[in-house]
Amino acid sequence: MKLKLNESQTIEFKRLWKDDYIKWVCAFANSEGGTIYIGIEDDGEIVGIENAKKLLEDIPNKVRDILGVMVDVNRHVESGKEYLEIVTENYPYPISYKGSYYYRSGSSTQGLKGAALDKFLFRKQGKKWDGVPVPYFGFNDLDHYAIELFREKANKKKRIDAELLKESDEMLVDKLHLREGDYLKRATTLLFSKDPQKYVAGSTIKIGYFKSDSDLVYQDQVEGNLFAQVDKTMDLIFTKYLKAIITYEGIQRVESFPISELAFREALVNAVVHKDYASQNSIQISVYDDKLLMWNAGELPTQWTLETLKHKHSSEPFNPAIAYPFFLAGYIESWGRGIEKIIEESQKFNGITPNFRWQNGLWVEFYFNNLGEKVGEKVGEKVGEKFTENQSNIIEQISINPKISAKQLSEIVGISSRKIEENIKKLKEFGVLKRVGGAKGGHWEIIT
Repeated sequence: MKLKLNESQTIEFKRLWKDDYIKWVCAFANSEGGTIYIGIEDDGEIVGIENAKKLLEDIPNKVRDILGVMVDVNRHVESGKEYLEIVTENYPYPISYKGSYYYRSGSSTQGLKGAALDKFLFRKQGKKWDGVPVPYFGFNDLDHYAIELFREKANKKKRIDAELLKESDEMLVDKLHLREGDYLKRATTLLFSKDPQKYVAGSTIKIGYFKSDSDLVYQDQVEGNLFAQVDKTMDLIFTKYLKAIITYEGIQRVESFPISELAFREALVNAVVHKDYASQNSIQISVYDDKLLMWNAGELPTQWTLETLKHKHSSEPFNPAIAYPFFLAGYIESWGRGIEKIIEESQKFNGITPNFRWQNGLWVEFYFNNLGEKVGEKVGEKVGEKFTENQSNIIEQISINPKISAKQLSEIVGISSRKIEENIKKLKEFGVLKRVGGAKGGHWEIIT
């Protein structure tokens, strides 16, 4: 006969009792609580145990001696077979098993180490990583310009009382709960320090341009306070890493980037705000010819999935483990709304929905429309062919400098002036290029 239950985050089946299973009790005590059934196969089949009466006395005593907690052990009989039920409550303080800490994740028991252990201990103590006081970091180490930038952004969003923003730097820091006793908190170093990276390793943004996964062409590392990092990264991405397609509407020069600036900014801000800074991993942005990938070492609450995140009309609030006063500047309200905005802005911009996936953190993947191919397709419809490489180079140089001469084009493109003239004639026949004005004082216009 089978038990009408399945293994889960709060239920575990064991065929026989072993004292080592006390670590499972430890995990339940550190999580939401749970029940271990002894004498049950993994599939729920009741096989029974022979020493139920003895274990009924031994288990509570062993758990108490090793963990210092109390459990309820109940004996059950089904079809003549005895099995035990060990019920563990959730404890408000951390429980260790022989000096190690265990936690229940899904239907498995995991040992906690490193940053995960720190985070667990902070949570059990009612604290957060960013709320830990930092010795040898005082008001003299704060960057007045970073605080002024915060005031400026918060004032624009109207999320903070204007009178509070007029307070002195020290009073503002106090009112934002960024100080504990005589010490400033870790969050203060990230937001307002002159040198945040001195106090928090990995609190940077790394950007790289790749020809392939193994071919890094160039890279940048963005440092400074969190506000400055967002602004610097936006500037680098849209001036150095993304190539704009340049067209003309009349004589008006129009630059079109392959992704929405609004959608990218929302993704960047979400990454900065929700990043797990205890991991000491930088936010990473990888730019390719056809895509931009952003990775952030963060965590999703257990009740969230990527499908929840991507659901356009999700109204369930996100409760991040780390919520810096960065929120107070009014950048975002929740991951749910943030991802909804990323999707909306991207679809509005080029009809492409970014991809979201989870792999040791959250990946946001923007894929580009190849605008150059689209122009080629339009020309192909008219003349049965696409631009040659030389013609593409000529168009690119004219888009940069509409007054460029044939001689200059010859030097840049690397072909003779006669060949330049032949290709320009072709482009005119295609209806893509026209000359406005004479040889002196005139300019080229690109028509798409």
